[in-house]
Amino acid sequence: MPTRQQMADNRFLAPIAHRFLSPELWRFTRRSVPRGVSLGLFCAFIVPLGQIFLAAFMALPARANVPLAALVTFVTNPFTFPFWAVVANRVGRLVLNIDAAVGGVATEQFADDKGALAVFFELAGVTAFGFIVLAVVTSALGYVLSGWGWRWWIGRKRKRQLARLERRLDERLKAERP
Repeated sequence: MPTRQQMADNRFLAPIAHRFLSPELWRFTRRSVPRGVSLGLFCAFIVPLGQIFLAAFMALPARANVPLAALVTFVTNPFTFPFWAVVANRVGRLVLNIDAAVGGVATEQFADDKGALAVFFELAGVTAFGFIVLAVVTSALGYVLSGWGWRWWIGRKRKRQLARLERRLDERLKAERP
């Protein structure tokens, strides 16, 4: 991941550098973190190539955390893509369960045309629809879970800080008493 300064020095980013390098897009806040996770997951599943750049540029108008949006896109990478393709195919089949909805009439129409090309387009369409469903569902889940995770982490941090302050106060009070 390039640093903020390297991006500022990049000649291709010069026209939008004033927006892209805004400090609010690089801070980890309770609002920018869930937005970044959600955008990153959406771009990871919806676009096969250029996910990092798309997530980074979509983070601008959404005021999401840019590094986090880019990092989360690595959920889908060349090593995990076969797994996600199988999952997307199964999700697509589950959602588009045409046989159950129409009672098998739709498959009888296409029973004669089961060539390799027809099977490929059927599988590709189901898988592509599965990726769309995964993009929407995982981005929504990512938003909710990262929001809860952020609150839990900050709450735990505050709890420790209050306990530390309480111990210091107790030590002071004990030291002041003769």
